[in-house]
Amino acid sequence: MTLYFIINYEHLEKVKDEPIYFIVYFIYIMTRIAKIIELVGSSERGWTEAAQAALDEAKKTIKEITGLEVNDITASVDPSTGTIKEYKVGVKIAFGVEG
Repeated sequence: MTLYFIINYEHLEKVKDEPIYFIVYFIYIMTRIAKIIELVGSSERGWTEAAQAALDEAKKTIKEITGLEVNDITASVDPSTGTIKEYKVGVKIAFGVEG
């Protein structure tokens, strides 16, 4: 990641007693941007596999995925047998983008 510094001398005067690493860390945090997308994954084996399927699909086009949040779990039931035929997981996937 490349950091660009814009020095405002008025601001620098106000924080001149602050350690320089605090200023650099603050600028780093302010330049990070995260994007979140929502996907639904499905599997015939279970909810864990359904979540992994959503993550695998996202990894095809998205780099540097940083997190996954499960929002919803559902299943389709076969009415004739009363068994689960498909597991579904709604997820939010977070990844960093350049600011």
